[in-house]
Amino acid sequence: MEAMRAVQILNPSGEVTMPRPARSRIMCVANQKGGVGKTTTTVNLAVALALHGNRVLVVDLDPQGNASTGLNVPHHAGIPDVYDCLIDNVPLAEVAQAVEGIPNLWCVPATIDLAGAEIELVSVVARESRLSRAITGHPEKFDYVFIDCPPSLGLLTVNALVAAQEVLIPIQCEYYALEGLNQLINNINLVRQHLNPTLDVSTILLTMYDRRTRLADAVEQDVRNHFGEKVLQAVIPRNVRVSEAPSYGQSVMTYDPGSRGATSYFEAAQEIAERGVKMGGVA
Repeated sequence: MEAMRAVQILNPSGEVTMPRPARSRIMCVANQKGGVGKTTTTVNLAVALALHGNRVLVVDLDPQGNASTGLNVPHHAGIPDVYDCLIDNVPLAEVAQAVEGIPNLWCVPATIDLAGAEIELVSVVARESRLSRAITGHPEKFDYVFIDCPPSLGLLTVNALVAAQEVLIPIQCEYYALEGLNQLINNINLVRQHLNPTLDVSTILLTMYDRRTRLADAVEQDVRNHFGEKVLQAVIPRNVRVSEAPSYGQSVMTYDPGSRGATSYFEAAQEIAERGVKMGGVA
C-alpha cells in the first residue's frame, strides 16, 4: 500500500494530473499564530501540485526563510531575494529560482534582509501593494502562487493579503487554535474594505491532528461548524516524517512519499485543485 501511495504521489510517469485552474490562483497562507504549520503547508501543497502538472511559484515572505530551506533553495545573505523586489523594484523573474528535482516549481527566497523590510516599507510609496505589483509583472503564467507569511500582522502580511485573491488558513488542532483567529479575520476584512475587495478566505486546513485525543476532535467540530464548506475534508495528522523532511531540505512528498503526512497533503492539494475548477473552469 505504501509503495502504491508513493508512486501516486511522486508521479514519475506524469500520468496522474491535478486539474489546472482557468486563471492563476494567488493564495496567501496566513495565521499570525506561530507553529501552526504555515510553511510546511505551503511547501507540501506547492510540491504536490507541481508534481501533478501545475506550474507553481512559492514566494517566501517570512524573514526566517523556512520555506526556502524546505525547498532547498539557497537563501544566505547576498542572494537576490524577495526583499529586493519589495524595496528596490527588482523584477520577480530575476529573483525566482527553479526548485531542484521538482519540475514546474519555482521559489522566490527570503534572506535575513527581509527582517528590516517591515521598517523600510513604512516610508515607501504604495507600500501595501509592492508585492502585488511584482507578481503581476512576472512574464510567465503560473497556475498557483503561494505566499508564505510571517507569524505576525505587519506590513509584510498586508502585502501578501493585497497581492492574493484567496487566503488559506492552517489551524492547529489545539486548545488555543481559534484564539487570535478573530484578529486575523478582522485584518482580512480591513484589507478587503480598503485595499483588495476581491480577497476571500477560501480554504481552512486542519493541521497537527492527533486522532488519539478528544481535544482534536472537539477543535475539528468547532472549526467545521464555524467555517462550513471552507474547511478541507483532508486533515493533516501529527507525523514525524513531516517534521523531519525540512532538515533534509525536502518536502515530505519527496522525503517519504508513502507516509501518512505525504498522503494527507496530497489529498489536500487534490481538493484545492478540484475546488479551483469549480470556481472558474479548467485551463
